[in-house]
Amino acid sequence: MASIQQDIPIAAAADAVWDAVRDFGAVHVRLAPGFVIDTRLDGDVRVVSFANGNVVRERLVDSDERRQRLVYVASSERVIHHNASMQIIPEGEQHCRMIWITDVLPHEIASYIAQQMELGARAMQKALGRPRLR
Repeated sequence: MASIQQDIPIAAAADAVWDAVRDFGAVHVRLAPGFVIDTRLDGDVRVVSFANGNVVRERLVDSDERRQRLVYVASSERVIHHNASMQIIPEGEQHCRMIWITDVLPHEIASYIAQQMELGARAMQKALGRPRLR
């Protein structure tokens, strides 16, 4: 199994970023507009339509307000296992860091997922704060 991590600095207050992350049905509007073009809720599942044409079902596993951490699993025809978490870490009043970790099978799809996560990270930085990816 591949484990992919993005460490994303964001020039915005942690509470504001967390508010966008936990808004599970508004990824296309608040979190990663342009990268995600539509999100539709179906109970605890969001159907995410990406700009590249992929459509993925993501089920909410946990949303932890205290730790500002969201966990979800995704399913599609190409992926056997996909578990991801996003956690917001404050770094001063107007800066934070998002730690986005995805565990995925099959291992062969890891490079594609890593590329998509990088594109998603850049879209989040643009939507939430000054773009600067490490």
